[in-house]
This record gives sequence, C-alpha cells and structure tokens, in this order.
Amino acid sequence: MASANSLFDDMRSKPEVIDPPQTEDMTDIGETVNDPVQNAIKPNVAAVSSSVRELLECPVCLNAMYPPIHQCSNGHTLCSGCKPRVHNRCPTCRHELGNIRCLALEKIAASLELPCKYQSFGCAGIYPYYSKLKHEGQCSFRPYNCPYAGSECTVMGDVPYLVAHLKDDHKVDMHGGSTFNHRYVKSNPHEVENATWMLTVFSCFGQYFCLHFEAFQLGMAPVYMAFLRYMGDDGEAKNYSYSLEVGGNGRKVIWQGVPRSIRDSHRKVRDSFDGLMIQRNMALFFSGGDRKELKLRVTGRIWKEQ
Repeated sequence: MASANSLFDDMRSKPEVIDPPQTEDMTDIGETVNDPVQNAIKPNVAAVSSSVRELLECPVCLNAMYPPIHQCSNGHTLCSGCKPRVHNRCPTCRHELGNIRCLALEKIAASLELPCKYQSFGCAGIYPYYSKLKHEGQCSFRPYNCPYAGSECTVMGDVPYLVAHLKDDHKVDMHGGSTFNHRYVKSNPHEVENATWMLTVFSCFGQYFCLHFEAFQLGMAPVYMAFLRYMGDDGEAKNYSYSLEVGGNGRKVIWQGVPRSIRDSHRKVRDSFDGLMIQRNMALFFSGGDRKELKLRVTGRIWKEQ
C-alpha cells in the first residue's frame, strides 16, 4: 500500500492516493423487401443461420471454430486448439479422433455473414464468418478496460460508463479544464519499494484524459513519472498534445508529448517511458531544503492540435 504520509495535492482540490500494485445474438439484416414470399422466408433463414452457428461452437472451449475443424468417425466436431487437450479422443463419444477434417462445416462457415459481437455498443457491421474475429479485435466500438492503475480492475465499458465507474467506485478526483497545478509530497522519499499510484481525470474539449503520477523502482534507481492517457482510441488521441513541467531552485524540466490511448495499458505506457521521468536525486534537488522530504510541483496543459 502507499505510504500513509504520501499526499498528492491539487492546488484547488485533493486527489486520491491509490495503492499499487458470448453469446452473439443473430439479427435479421437486409433492406426492407415488399415481397411477401421473401418476408416469409427471412425467419427461417435466421433460424438456419442460428443453428449453423451452434454447430460451429466447439463443445470443449465453447468458442467459434475455425479451420481446421476436426471430427471423429461419428461426425462429432471440435476445434484444432482443443484436439490435443482431449488426448485425441472425441469429447462426445470418446472415439479416437484421428486426422479427419470436417470440410463440409468449414465450407458452410465460409458462407455465413454475421453481426459484430459489439453490436450492442454501436457497431452495425456485418462480416463474413472468417473475417469477423479479426474485425472484432480491431473494432472501434469494442469496450475499454478500466484505466485505474494498480488495482487489477476488470471492469470494461464505453467511455461514459468508465468515467462514472472511476468517479463512483474508485473515487478518483475529477477536474474540468485543460490546465493543472499539482503538488506531490512524500516525507520519506527513500521508501519507494511500495509504489504510489495516483490518477486524476480531466474533462476538456468534450473529451476525458487520465493523468498518472507514480513512484517506482527502475532497476536499482527510484524514479518518479507522470504521463497522460486519452480515454478513446489512438487515432483520436493524436489530435491532442500535452506538456508537463516540474522544477525548483531556478531549474525546470519540461515534457511535451501526445497522450496515449487507454487501449494501451498503464504498464505498457510506463514501461515505454513515454512521459515525464525524474530520478530521485533530481527530484530532491527540486524539492530544496535538506533533501530529506520530496516536494514536487507538477504543472501541465492539454491542447488540441489544429
């Protein structure tokens, strides 16, 4: 847990100190058709498609199957990933699987077109069966992971949901405006084996940004790091820039960069050193006094690129 003496003060308010560290529903797709025969057929087509999709579900892992699809001599199928897990025995009838491919089912799968599993999040796309998985891995409507660092939070959702989640469940500090002036104080900066994680959410330009500030051990050297993440996709994050400044005793260090999308995990951003980093000796120099207490003032600004 963070030191009881750790404090990360906003000049206007006090942020939080944080301890460190399918089912897919088939929908009827198509334009409106006035032909009564066509309209009568549509429910049957949907039912057939749903049945085929059930056949394409692996009985072991329950995921959709992709070539090669294996079958036993009795016609029971399973995916290639699960075949070694069942020791080459059919999980349904226990017969030996051998190396029989279910080519008919593979061809039927190739003829299917299905909605994205993130349809409920707003994706209206329809994709061929064998392209659907790749699309879903890149779909811009797929939910985001909670950006709260150090808690192993498993909550996922769209940005408005996560903003409410951060505020209500993690009690993070919420700020309006594109500038900030924070102060980080630690009475014993030599104790950094238990990292201090802090998060503040900023609302500006109709978007949300997460400011991280933490202490951690880089090899044998304690360091302090601050960086900004954008609550949205990487393509949108590149429309913004930010600067961070820390200093004292007539000196200062300035960092300017582009906020990283929360698609990139907190750890990935931290380990890429994509932010303002200060080693302990320089941080103590900026703090002044007898170098026994850390007092860092971090100011920053977010702006939109033209």
